[in-house]
Amino acid sequence: MKTLVKLTVILILFTSNLWSQTLDDKVLSLEEYLGYVKEFHPVIKQNNLVLDESQAILMKSRGAFDPKLEVDFDRKEFNGSEYYNKLNGSFKIPTWYGIELKANYEQNSGVYLNPEATVPDDGLYSLGVSVSLAKGLLMNKRMATLKKAKIFQRQAEAEQKMLTNEILYDAIVAYFDWFKQYREFQVREKFLLNASLRFENVKRNFAAGDKPAIDTLEANISKNTRKLEYENARIKYLKSGLALSNFLWLKDNTPVELQEDMHPDLFSIESINSIIPSLSNFMDNDSAVADTLPEMNNHPKLVSLQAKYEQLNIQKKLKLNNLLPQLDIQYNFLNEAAENNMGWNSNNYKAGLRASFPLFLRKERGDLKLTKLKIQDNELEQSTAKVSLQNKWISLNQELISYETQNQITENIVNDYTNLLRSEERKFELGESSLFLVNTRESKLIEAELKAIQVQNKFVNVKATLFRIFNGTI
Repeated sequence: MKTLVKLTVILILFTSNLWSQTLDDKVLSLEEYLGYVKEFHPVIKQNNLVLDESQAILMKSRGAFDPKLEVDFDRKEFNGSEYYNKLNGSFKIPTWYGIELKANYEQNSGVYLNPEATVPDDGLYSLGVSVSLAKGLLMNKRMATLKKAKIFQRQAEAEQKMLTNEILYDAIVAYFDWFKQYREFQVREKFLLNASLRFENVKRNFAAGDKPAIDTLEANISKNTRKLEYENARIKYLKSGLALSNFLWLKDNTPVELQEDMHPDLFSIESINSIIPSLSNFMDNDSAVADTLPEMNNHPKLVSLQAKYEQLNIQKKLKLNNLLPQLDIQYNFLNEAAENNMGWNSNNYKAGLRASFPLFLRKERGDLKLTKLKIQDNELEQSTAKVSLQNKWISLNQELISYETQNQITENIVNDYTNLLRSEERKFELGESSLFLVNTRESKLIEAELKAIQVQNKFVNVKATLFRIFNGTI
């Protein structure tokens, strides 16, 4: 009969319907573990807010093009006299370029009204346009803000992917360390049992007069040594489990503590290719490396740098536009009665011109120069990042190939030491060998098994690093 689920987070399995398969309640596989991390880890949830922020920024920048309704009312009365009563209502529509459409209604009255504010009794309507002919026509601040906000969305997605990848990578490294410590703990446990059984056999043989007393002492020393090594391995395994727990959370942001009897899936190494795809097939030779380099343009870091580069170019266009003189004109048709379409007469108008131009343009030229320097810095950073990624690609791939070879070598060494130990134990049973030689052979086998575990752990960590850097989100 199965025991109760030791990991509380597995309860979410039945409430969220995220995974429908039945799982061993004492085994936490890598695939299941990553599912919990991606779904419930608070930092990943926090990273998702970056996308929400970029959408909010885009909405805010689009607000610069929203139509605007304005009403201005001003009244003054003193000692029974109405000094003035002014009402001004307008409706403005900003457009993409430096053009603004405007409809206006104005009604003023009063004894001390400024003569220029005098309008017909029913009010005065106007319909017009204002245009920036130089500075602000083809590029202005609101246009630049909206363009940069659209690019920022792409940049935010890339940065969110990088941040999420970092958390997932750290989580995978923690799982592989837990896996490594568990396998080392198993090795220590196995050889502690061997040493204990050997000690009991030597004691029985000594009692029967077949073995000298010194063999019991050596067998006991070997057993206690294995017991000490077992305790050290057990503590390391428990500590690695606690480190793994840092990545396990419930839906309500409650941390989960991994129970002691939970252990990793022993088939995780064999099934890792289905979770972290192999990339070594792209790196068989130098030509393959060159062929895959263009794919690096999709790397989140390069996407983020490219987005920043595009934003700086928009900023550069805005700074160039600021070198132009300010030349704004406006023209409004005036009409006494809005319902009288024939009343719009080109002879009834209100027009204006505003011009300004700094003599030295030191502020504008300084801003432009600073922007150009930022663009150069970004270009250099992109070049450096591409070279760095290429070198990491080659280095990690060669490291991966080397560890594949080392895995095969250490596996052969373990098999050879295993056969050697069995032969030595058989000879000891026949009285043709000593306990010292048996313990020596066993120590060499333990070293070989631990070395094989370490090499395998390095192999999977390099594989995870290669995928994190070059293949996007896990």
